[in-house]
Amino acid sequence: MTSHILIIGAGFAGVWSALSAARLLDQAQRDDVRISVLAPQPQLRIRPRFYEANAHTLQAPLSDLLGVVGVDFIQGNAEHIDSQARQVGYVDAQGQRQQIGYDRLVLAAGSQVARPAVPGLAEHSFDVDQMESAVRLEQHLASLAEQPASPARNTVVVCGGGFTGIETATEMPARLRALLGEGQARVVLVDRGASVGAALGAGITPSIIAASEQAGVQWLTGASVVAVDAGGVTLDNGDYIASKTVIWTVGVKASPLTAQVEGERDGLGRLRVDDHLKVIGQAHIYATGDVAWAAVDEIGNHALMTCQHAIPMGRHSGNNAMADLLGLEPVVYRQPKYVTCLDLGEWGATFSEGWERELKLQGQEGKSMKQQINTVWIYPPAADRDQALAAADPSIAIV
Repeated sequence: MTSHILIIGAGFAGVWSALSAARLLDQAQRDDVRISVLAPQPQLRIRPRFYEANAHTLQAPLSDLLGVVGVDFIQGNAEHIDSQARQVGYVDAQGQRQQIGYDRLVLAAGSQVARPAVPGLAEHSFDVDQMESAVRLEQHLASLAEQPASPARNTVVVCGGGFTGIETATEMPARLRALLGEGQARVVLVDRGASVGAALGAGITPSIIAASEQAGVQWLTGASVVAVDAGGVTLDNGDYIASKTVIWTVGVKASPLTAQVEGERDGLGRLRVDDHLKVIGQAHIYATGDVAWAAVDEIGNHALMTCQHAIPMGRHSGNNAMADLLGLEPVVYRQPKYVTCLDLGEWGATFSEGWERELKLQGQEGKSMKQQINTVWIYPPAADRDQALAAADPSIAIV
């Protein structure tokens, strides 16, 4: 009788779960387990790059890759998980509601930008969270050139001084110059932190300051946006900034599908998992990537919502879901080495190591590293069976 591993999501964790499960099945020389990926489209969308221009191009097709390793792709949106019946309800590509059963489920549904109840935020802001929203922002920016010059037209407000906010803000001046010409653009970054780059630590703060000064990005620290309207934003001190382009980057949360799985969660909605990435309290469900609250070492650090952690987590979760079905020993997920590579626009980038973010590279040296990561390392392997299966080995060391 054929068993079934169902993977929800085709992001970094989902793709690598599928490849890793296929690898272990191949090694066991078995053909009695079906592996399926359920996702809206057969693409790995390169979400870490959505702060860049040409967002619609930032994807890697998956049909050939999944096909060559024997993984089925099901196009649809997962809506309901019934862990008792081991069923997932989804809406297929034709808009019809369907059900599919599983023997092991790997939840790799990712995360989304957190949108609090700020008045006007949903109606009047942009984000770079998903490809569709990044493309919408790009189309809006292009339309600015058709409008008469004004402070509101020329001003972009980026809300949030974390990783995504900094990369978006420092990239924005060059994008605006290409559209509006020299001397037109103003980029304001609003952050609740007490100082520039506070969320990313002291080690790389001087680089963030230097890059912001070179690009002309103005930081408003110790401030929060409390309302957004068609003409701009209102800050918590009552100040108003006229802007037709407000970009929200404040925080992320795990996919709402996690709420349908009984288990302990952290403040971001991620499901707590054991050392093998199985959801604690669930016999048949694994969580991986942005939906997993997983330990990376023995001293209290946990995986972040980044592809740096999602890729190796996927290699482990897929392997372990398959091992569970085949009666093989699972492998422990640990990833003690942590690095940060922060893009800082035309100034360059920073590369740091460790949870304290000790600076190792900056400027154009850092930029070269960032480009290598963004254009090579995080992309999936070619649609070659041997190459793809070899790349999915969970013992591969990766930061």
